[in-house]
Amino acid sequence: MQMARVIGEVVSTVKDAKLTGITLLVVQPITPAGADTGRTLVALDSVGAGVGEHVFFVRGKEASFPFYPAEPPADAAIIGIVDHWDLA
Repeated sequence: MQMARVIGEVVSTVKDAKLTGITLLVVQPITPAGADTGRTLVALDSVGAGVGEHVFFVRGKEASFPFYPAEPPADAAIIGIVDHWDLA
């Protein structure tokens, strides 16, 4: 899992049928200190996240697991919204 900040939304009227009804969000991966790291990416939203929220996401085959049995084509999926984190 990685942490990210949601920075935008994607609207697509033509897409794979298994993506129908699934929100697509643009996320910026971040470090534990909150700094941007890596490139932005599009992730399927399984938790109802919104722009400006901090989330955690998975990549790879696991990205389709929250949507079982549909198994949409996905490289990344948001699986949680971060309420708070603390670095000791």
